[in-house]
Amino acid sequence: MQAKIISLGLASLGLLGCATTPAVNVWKLERTESIAGVQPEVLGAPRAVKKDGHQALCFDGKADGVFLPVNPIAGLTNFTIEILLRPDGDGPPEQRFLHIQDPEEHRVLMETRVGEGTWSLDTFLRTSDADKLTLLDRAKSQRTDRWYWAALVYDGKTMSHYVDGVRQLEGLVAFAPMVPGRISLGVRQNRIHWFKGCIAEVRFAPEAIPATRLRRP
Repeated sequence: MQAKIISLGLASLGLLGCATTPAVNVWKLERTESIAGVQPEVLGAPRAVKKDGHQALCFDGKADGVFLPVNPIAGLTNFTIEILLRPDGDGPPEQRFLHIQDPEEHRVLMETRVGEGTWSLDTFLRTSDADKLTLLDRAKSQRTDRWYWAALVYDGKTMSHYVDGVRQLEGLVAFAPMVPGRISLGVRQNRIHWFKGCIAEVRFAPEAIPATRLRRP
C-alpha cells in the first residue's frame, strides 16, 4: 500500500508496498502543534498521552477539540474514513468525534451514543435536506473504555459503517463530492456535543475499502 503518514508535529511521508493501491492519508495523533503540516486551532487542552499501548490525544468531553482548515475527502466520489478511538464510559450521551464540512453545507459526521458502560456508532452524510442519511442502531453496542476501529465507507451509492471490521449498518444515499472545507476532531464544528475519550489515528482513503481490508485491533 502507498500511504502518506502524518503525525501531529511530524509531517512525514511513508511509501509502503504496491503502487496500484490508492494512497491513504494517515494521521497519527501524538501532539497538537501540527497536523498534516498545518498548525491547527486547538480548543481547550487536549492531552497527549499513552493509553493502553496507543499514543493518542485525549479529550475531556467539555471544551477540548481540534480544527483544521482542510478537507481530506474533497473531490472524492468514493472514500473510507477509519478512526482508532477509545470512548470513555462517563462521557455525554451524544458526542461528535469527527466532523467534516464544506461551504456548500455538505457534511460528514462520526458520533457516539453512550449508555451505561456501552457506546453505539452513529454516522451521517448530508448533501442537502433531500439527500442525507443517518446510520444508528443502539442495539449494536460495544463496551466503553476500550480501543476500537470505527469506519465509514461510501462507494458512490451506499453508505455503510463498521466497528472493528464488522459491518453494522448500511443504506443508499446520494452524496456529491465535497469541495475544500474544514475538519474538527473531538467536537462538532458549532462547538457542541464534545467527545470524551481518546483518538490515536485517523485514516482517509480515496476508495470504498472492502471489509476484509478494514483496520482491526
